Amino acid sequence: MQPRLSKAQFFETSYRVRTDDVDQEMRVRLDGTARYLQDIANDNIEATDFHDSDPFWIVRRTVIDVIEPISWPATVTLQRWCGALSTRWTNMRVRVTAEHETNRFNPQMRPPGLIETEAFWINVNDKGMPSRITDEAFGMLAAMTDEHRLRWKTMNPEPAPEPGETDRVHVLRSTDFDPFKHLNNAAYWEAVEDELLDHTDLTAGPHRAIIEYLRPITPGAQMTIRRRRDGDRLSMWMIVDDQTAATITITKAESD
Repeated sequence: MQPRLSKAQFFETSYRVRTDDVDQEMRVRLDGTARYLQDIANDNIEATDFHDSDPFWIVRRTVIDVIEPISWPATVTLQRWCGALSTRWTNMRVRVTAEHETNRFNPQMRPPGLIETEAFWINVNDKGMPSRITDEAFGMLAAMTDEHRLRWKTMNPEPAPEPGETDRVHVLRSTDFDPFKHLNNAAYWEAVEDELLDHTDLTAGPHRAIIEYLRPITPGAQMTIRRRRDGDRLSMWMIVDDQTAATITITKAESD
């Protein structure tokens, strides 16, 4: 991922790592990271002058690079800035760092955590249709980056394979949905974490996780998880009504 320009302003905040963010090994899960990204996005918009003019954004893709894992107990610090944009969408970068602490449940010293993320956000109107970013908001975001002609290109291009015996049903709960009756972004990652229980080698070291949201998932939907392991990559497809609603890849980083 591209580093932040030296001239770029950024929004910064901190959160405590809570036990409901971590797995049984005390590692911050992907859905926990996704919640941090949602929280800082909401806090960032509320702190700007355009929270009334450009309040609605949807995520098309999230990339999470776990470089040094974060675990409990710790405080995470997030820095958010614009990495690239066009007139209707933007790549928002968030760097997540953590200073680890110790307690009786996790007494070992750990190196500082580092997760780099990038999310493709689309500005939408109150009917959910892509909308032009206001001049004021565009000006503020454009000052953070030299890339002002951002285009969409999928990072998970492989189509879903044919149904197979390894397909499994993932049960959705009422608590997985937001006030707009869409599956919460973090809830997608909970299904991924279920799958990673059988692929712990992928998350034992640095790794990249990519999710692309293709269609909304609404209450009452029946989701099937289709997956395939190829070497150091796990691919997943979330199928709803015989259509792919989201694609996910988890890839182990190459050793230096």
